[in-house]
Amino acid sequence: MIRLLILGGTGEAAALARHLADRPNLHVISSLAGRVAAPVLPPGAVRIGGFGGVEGLAAYLAAEGIDAVVDATHPFAARMSFHAAEACKRLGVPLLAFVRPAWAPEPGDRWLPVADMAAAAALCRGRVFLTVGRQELAPFAPSDAWFLIRAIDPPDGPLPAHHQLMLKRGPFTLADEIALLRDHQIDLLVSKNSGGPATHAKIAAARARGLPVVMVERPARPATEQASSLDAVAGWLGRLPHTP
Repeated sequence: MIRLLILGGTGEAAALARHLADRPNLHVISSLAGRVAAPVLPPGAVRIGGFGGVEGLAAYLAAEGIDAVVDATHPFAARMSFHAAEACKRLGVPLLAFVRPAWAPEPGDRWLPVADMAAAAALCRGRVFLTVGRQELAPFAPSDAWFLIRAIDPPDGPLPAHHQLMLKRGPFTLADEIALLRDHQIDLLVSKNSGGPATHAKIAAARARGLPVVMVERPARPATEQASSLDAVAGWLGRLPHTP
């Protein structure tokens, strides 16, 4: 029995778990960070919670007899990706990064690329639609702008003085996103370059409304082998020794 650990929490990770669920002689364990109060659980075995850094992850891989790891975490979960790379290197466990392609600007887009949240906060003026998750809002707290903050769960830490909180889980349609920007008289969108189709409608809506988008670029990832499709991951598994 080949034991595969999927570092998940993304739609791609859940899709991969479903894709592999019926494979004989392959035992899949999905690991979720536990940052969402009521996550949508993938099929198969699920582990929820952190590992405790590189040492904790390495200990888990050894104790559970993990034969291979697929890092399908969020593109902005860089710390976890570096921990996975180091832990797998120590133990000689094969590692593949399942990375969704980043968004690229299209004709009509008005992107303002920035390297981090502090740089994004410095550009906020007027009425801002802030969609960067609930854990990275502190840099925006000192701003005088008004923010519509959308997240799945209530945010941690300080929030801007002028804001409205919207707790919703995507995906969202283009029509809904256009209506939201119009009804809240949004002047500016702030987004991570998360990639993927699930949250791209807000980018298309900003284009349709002629609004600028402050786009926070992805952090650096470790130099590991990468794949961007389910078939590519399956092919990688097929090349591993003794993989069904």
